[in-house]
Amino acid sequence: MAVQNVRIALSGLGNLGRRFVRLLADKKVYLHERYALDLVLVAAADSHGAAYDANGLDPSLILRTKQLAGTVAAYPEVGRPEMSSLDLVRQVDADIWCDATPVNLANGAEPGTSCIREALEKRMHVVTPNKGPIVLYYQELTYLAAENGVSLRYSGTVAGGLPALYIGTRALHAAMIDRIEMVPNLVTGLILDLVGSGTTWDDALALARREGVLEADPAWDLDGWDAAAKLVIVANSVLSYPAKLEDVKRSGISGLSLEKIRSEFERGRRMRLLARATRTDSGYSLIVAPHTMPSDHALGRLGPREMGITYYTDIYGTVTATIKEETPLPSAATMLRDILDIMLETEDR
Repeated sequence: MAVQNVRIALSGLGNLGRRFVRLLADKKVYLHERYALDLVLVAAADSHGAAYDANGLDPSLILRTKQLAGTVAAYPEVGRPEMSSLDLVRQVDADIWCDATPVNLANGAEPGTSCIREALEKRMHVVTPNKGPIVLYYQELTYLAAENGVSLRYSGTVAGGLPALYIGTRALHAAMIDRIEMVPNLVTGLILDLVGSGTTWDDALALARREGVLEADPAWDLDGWDAAAKLVIVANSVLSYPAKLEDVKRSGISGLSLEKIRSEFERGRRMRLLARATRTDSGYSLIVAPHTMPSDHALGRLGPREMGITYYTDIYGTVTATIKEETPLPSAATMLRDILDIMLETEDR
């Protein structure tokens, strides 16, 4: 079988982006042997510039340059200081655009949104774990992808590496989904269990920050915005329900009393920030709120670094999937999963 070269451009070299670059190197031989694919990273950008070489960049050199210089723009010979991600996507010749930039809903999820639009209009496939553009512009971006005959994949936007969206969109065909319950935010579960076992609130937050799982703005996690955003994505992509962030009735864990958390923990019951979509006569009711999980519920057995989703269906019964994600690697690996999904689907046509 002839090996197919796939040219990839990446925007964002934070926790996920750097791990994805490492994956491209670590999995190169396996992808070649198993799928006859050669994934070639031709461009990469961060907030200070970019590097672009049509013949391919060296993943190890990208990581070393980023570590030593703080920006991929210092990449030897082909580094381009001050080149923005949007400039790069307009110039690059690639098959797939990967957006791993940070989530930012305050300014229209930029720069991710504009870059994804540009890539789709240039007929590049797009892969992203950045939930911002998908939450704010789901209808527009999916329509734009369809109009240009390319794919938009975003399996990493919900519950890290858990294939929550894949299950809902592919494994449950013909089912009526009456309810979805999910614990899609890792850090709130970690904090609730730490506090429940006797850690102070401040110490729990500090540990979450050290582990890199708490957002720079803790309100994004603690006040339920992250879980609400993920619920919106599930509603749109799995339920075909055109939800927006303002449709979610939301409350977080910040207002919970230590006594309540510890009392439930001592009884062997876990509190979790639960996101729920329930079918109604007019569509779906969307709620994010702290919830004491019954001990016999599959999501009630989640550990402090686990996430999960449960689908309640009419013909497939109750389906639950969980993931233990101790590092950001599974979240980064979703980009590789989505790329393979696109290429294998294209091959089957």
